[in-house]
Amino acid sequence: DLAVNVVGQPLVRQQVMKGVREFLENRNPVKPLVMSFHGSTGTGKTFVSSMLIRHLFQGGLQSPYVHQFSPIVHFPHAERIEQYKENLKHWIQGNLTNCGRSAFLFEEMDKMHPGLIDVIIPFLGPSWVVYGTNYRKAIFIFISNAGGEQINEMMLDLWRAHKDREEISLQDLEPAISKAVFENPQSGFWKSGIIKEHLIDLVVPFLPLKHHHVKQCVVSELVQQGLEVRPGVVQEVADSILYFPEEEKIFSSTGCKTVASRISFFF
Repeated sequence: DLAVNVVGQPLVRQQVMKGVREFLENRNPVKPLVMSFHGSTGTGKTFVSSMLIRHLFQGGLQSPYVHQFSPIVHFPHAERIEQYKENLKHWIQGNLTNCGRSAFLFEEMDKMHPGLIDVIIPFLGPSWVVYGTNYRKAIFIFISNAGGEQINEMMLDLWRAHKDREEISLQDLEPAISKAVFENPQSGFWKSGIIKEHLIDLVVPFLPLKHHHVKQCVVSELVQQGLEVRPGVVQEVADSILYFPEEEKIFSSTGCKTVASRISFFF
C-alpha cells in the first residue's frame, strides 16, 4: 500500500516499513514505538499515519484503541495548560490500561503549547511499568509541518546539484529538521524532555512533491472517485496548482492536498 499509494517519498517508505516491522516482530519491546513525521502541507504525513492505522487496527481511525489529538480542538487555550496536562496524562494512562497496544496520534505538533507534551514522557521511555500499566507495545505518532521549509530548501539545493530524491539519505536532512523542530520556541517540542532523553525512534522527513508526483495523485484520486482517467484532465489539474520557487516552479506549494477538490472543476 505504501509503495503503490504514497508518491515521491522513498525515505518514508524505507523508514516506516522498517521501523514498524521491527517493532511489531519484537514480542517484548523495551519501549513504545515513537515516530515524528515532518514536512510541508500535502506531502502525505496524515495520509501515511492513517494508512498505517488502517492496516494495524480493525476499524482504522474509528477503532476504540486509536486516539487522535489536535491542539486546536483539544488544547486551544494557553491559560488552561495545567488542566490539559492533567487530562492528557489521565487519558493516555486510562487507555493504556484498557489496551497496551493502543495508538496515539498528535497532529499539528508545531501548534502545540510548549511544555504540554512533556506530561507523556513517562509513557514513552524504556521503564517497565508506569502507574501500574505496562505500555511498551503502544505506538505514538507526532505530525508536524515544522521542518518543512528546511526540507524544501535542501531539496532545492539537491535538485540544483542534479541529485535525485532517491539518492537522499536521512543523514542529509536530519540536522536541518532537528534545528527547525527542536530548537524553535514556537514548536511543541521546544526544550522538551522527549528530545533531551532521545525518546523519538524515527524522525521521518516528507519531501516536497514535483509536477509528475502531483499527476500521480490526480490519477489515484480519479480512480478512487470512479471517474475516467483522461490525460488532458490529469495535466490540467496538475497545472492548476502553484509551484515554487517562482522562477523554476519545481515543487508543488500544497503537495497533493488540493487535488481532490480541484478535480470537479475540470470534469
